[in-house]
Amino acid sequence: MNIKMDKLEELLSALKKKEDEKQKNTVLWVLAIIGAVAAVAGIAFAVYRFLTPDYLEDFEEEFDDDFDDYFEDEEE
Repeated sequence: MNIKMDKLEELLSALKKKEDEKQKNTVLWVLAIIGAVAAVAGIAFAVYRFLTPDYLEDFEEEFDDDFDDYFEDEEE
């Protein structure tokens, strides 16, 4: 009878270890997926920022030109 109980306890501990490993494996997979999505989003944002023209530079140059013209007209 004692041998059967030892076998049963061994089996239960093996099942518990297997469940713990499954849970750890699931957590690792979730973290890996989140990391991959974050990496892809970061790369996409970097490419977007690199390829998007800077319209503000053009606006500032035009604003400065208009501003200078306004003051030149007043001096005359």
